Amino acid sequence: MSAQGVAVVTGGASGIGEACSRELANQGFTVAVLDRNIDLGNAVAKEIGGRARAVDVGDDASVESAAAWVEAAMGPVTALVNSAGILQVPVRPFELTMDVFDDVVRVNQRGTYLACVVFGRAMVARRRGSIVNIASISGMASMPLHAYAPSKKAVISITENLAVEWGPANVRVNAVSPGYVTTPPLRAAIERGQRDAEALARNAALGRLIEPAEIAAVVAFLVSPAASAVTGATIPVDAGCIPAMSWAPYGGVRAPGN
Repeated sequence: MSAQGVAVVTGGASGIGEACSRELANQGFTVAVLDRNIDLGNAVAKEIGGRARAVDVGDDASVESAAAWVEAAMGPVTALVNSAGILQVPVRPFELTMDVFDDVVRVNQRGTYLACVVFGRAMVARRRGSIVNIASISGMASMPLHAYAPSKKAVISITENLAVEWGPANVRVNAVSPGYVTTPPLRAAIERGQRDAEALARNAALGRLIEPAEIAAVVAFLVSPAASAVTGATIPVDAGCIPAMSWAPYGGVRAPGN
């Protein structure tokens, strides 16, 4: 086991989760890459000196089994990053099937809570640990994502509730709310014409999209001793998208110097 200990990253084989897996390995953690795609998980784990296991975060038995495996094969978990999640096409409520709604909630909300509880149990017993949940700015503002946005708002609530439950046991729980990140799904949506990259960038204060590594850097800070007094917080990493939203009626974000 490394000096930093073992870090678990759900959804750790691609996108934000992969960036977190790589950054935590760079910070000295031994990383357990948990993902539904075990081939991608194995590839990432091999590159960063970690180990991988297939897991369905929405399934109790799968998460319990993964947690037992990590503890037995790698050692006590000191950091957990819940990045596993699924997206939703922005459709009107009458067009959103309940099957899609239930699947999004099962992975994003139930899966996050389940992983927190299963891995948090040992952290609380040891009186040591840090959890970071990947939420979204869609959980902090109104958006036409009638399953995804509520599921991410729930992640923020889960984060706050567990931070208070487990704070006395020295277990910190925080969340990061990414904006529009250049993950494979977003790039694919842009290529299909379902998202306008220029419009997304134009409506952020910094005038650009976010790289996965920028999310991972904040996650690494939150699990580090430098954030020892931070718990129950949700940090937007959105290039200033949230504060820029209310500027739309006034013409949007202004050009530099004007």
